[in-house]
Amino acid sequence: MKITHMKPLWTTLCCMGFLLVDIPFSYGQTSMSQTYCNPVNLDYTYMIYNAHNDLSYRSGADPAVVDFKGEYYMFVTRSMGYWHSKDLHNWEFINPEKWYFQGSNAPAAFNYKDSVLYAMGDPSGHMSVLYTDNPKKGDWKAVPSILNQLQDPALFIDDDGSGYVFWGSSNKFPIRARTLDVGKRFRPSEKIYELFNLDAEKHGWERFGEDHSDTTLAGYIEGPWITKHKNKYYMQYAAPGTQFNVYGDGVYMADHPLGPYTYSPNNPTVYKPGGFINGAGHGSTVKGPSGQYWHFGSMAVAVTVHWERRIALFPVFFDEDGLMYGRTDFGDYPHYAPHYGDWAGEFTGWMLLSFDKPVTASGSAKDHGPENVTDENVQTFWLAGGTSEKEYLQIDLEKESDVYAIQLNYHDHESDMYGKLENLYHRYTIEGSLDGDEWFLLVDKSNNFEDVPNDYVQLGSPRQARYIRFNHIHVPTPHLAISGLRIFGKGRGVPPAQVKELNIERQDDRRDVSLEWEAIPGAQGYNIKWGIAPDKLYSSWLVYRKNTHYMRSLSRDQPYYFAIKAFNENGVAERSKVIKVE
Repeated sequence: MKITHMKPLWTTLCCMGFLLVDIPFSYGQTSMSQTYCNPVNLDYTYMIYNAHNDLSYRSGADPAVVDFKGEYYMFVTRSMGYWHSKDLHNWEFINPEKWYFQGSNAPAAFNYKDSVLYAMGDPSGHMSVLYTDNPKKGDWKAVPSILNQLQDPALFIDDDGSGYVFWGSSNKFPIRARTLDVGKRFRPSEKIYELFNLDAEKHGWERFGEDHSDTTLAGYIEGPWITKHKNKYYMQYAAPGTQFNVYGDGVYMADHPLGPYTYSPNNPTVYKPGGFINGAGHGSTVKGPSGQYWHFGSMAVAVTVHWERRIALFPVFFDEDGLMYGRTDFGDYPHYAPHYGDWAGEFTGWMLLSFDKPVTASGSAKDHGPENVTDENVQTFWLAGGTSEKEYLQIDLEKESDVYAIQLNYHDHESDMYGKLENLYHRYTIEGSLDGDEWFLLVDKSNNFEDVPNDYVQLGSPRQARYIRFNHIHVPTPHLAISGLRIFGKGRGVPPAQVKELNIERQDDRRDVSLEWEAIPGAQGYNIKWGIAPDKLYSSWLVYRKNTHYMRSLSRDQPYYFAIKAFNENGVAERSKVIKVE
């Protein structure tokens, strides 16, 4: 089947089992040149979950990203400002002259005719629609408060000038809407339109809990966002809860902003339940600088509190049947950045060299050893014995490999920091070695003045190394803690063999399915692919180590198709045969 997004040659041949040389890119000394890696590296704001407990945590979630005059603005829950970018890749925080949403959950934003940028938020009471024609300056003005207590609002103004506000964040009430009279200070209609709600009895992915396993509570429907594409309206919504690995976005489709809406059979549309950091829900979809659509969503750290989160970025497409879908394969591995032309959103093919590799450290606190930086779990972390410049980590990749990029994820452990703080910065160096004796510099952040909690550095050119050493210099927090030191590149061996035996059993509860496959020697893990047709395997679940998986994500009343791909540090195997499950 022909789809509107043509896959580049690399993707096509990779699916056939070939490992190609890199897509050419210009080598330089910039730290985030042509690629990116989730979670997005922003100077996230510190927050307070409970004033009585004074819990300190960093978070970025519920992103509303809009294109305004060819540049981009990102509004994020409780961030005391917002971010600006020219390319959806490099972001700079803006402290606006006037801002009314310092403590706002899930602010909304909309670009009206490329002349005025509107924003709204703060569900605690009366809500204002703010507007400006100069968001870089941030001289926001307020329309008199005429809306109130709309949790997770979304603002939409159609091409004909008709306005709408959508909202919803509940495990009881549906996504709802009012019309807005844009010419009369956004006066809302008295009528409330109820659009749709969760139906977890039919849709397994809408069930609450980690892996959709909690049967005590109903899932939450929240975070509506509307995208108009080819005169069809795609209402995205998040479920079942922001703290879970299975938090994703689904979509309903309609020919009018108020519906009637039809459930998309390939839901969830953007879903990342496996890997280093999980989650993709409650976000926004925007067209990037190369014409590619992008979905910004929320990923869970959820160690200190449930609301400790990060921002994710995934490419989004529309197939010839009008179905919207995101691509989350290797969703926390390096991909080509939004500004990188026809390659934007493509997987680089740089594999994880550091997974489960031996690690030593200068010292560790009890129960937080250095092995936690290579276990591919954002919720575990190494806690150093102190914060002096003697602290280090050293990974043995066990074989010489070609290193292309490095991601360093700091963790906030008992930080006791609150709000949008100034003059935060991280300093470190990372070295490589072939023999463990002679070292050469890979990353130099020894004079860095930026706050980089999820730093990602694409090397100027690939370097051969077996040993990687992180040398600490400075963190802005009271403790030095790292959840992931992730080394990406190409091993010098061969990719794993194709999975030949895949057994799938749909359960009596047809929302559930169990999978078991042959364990492939030398495989680090597997990417499970599934969808509603052999050429629509749009969803994926990455698992490490194991060769069984139990999934609760299916819709009850439709058949599915499954396949699986093994991978290791040397590449990705050919996809298994596609199997239909009634």
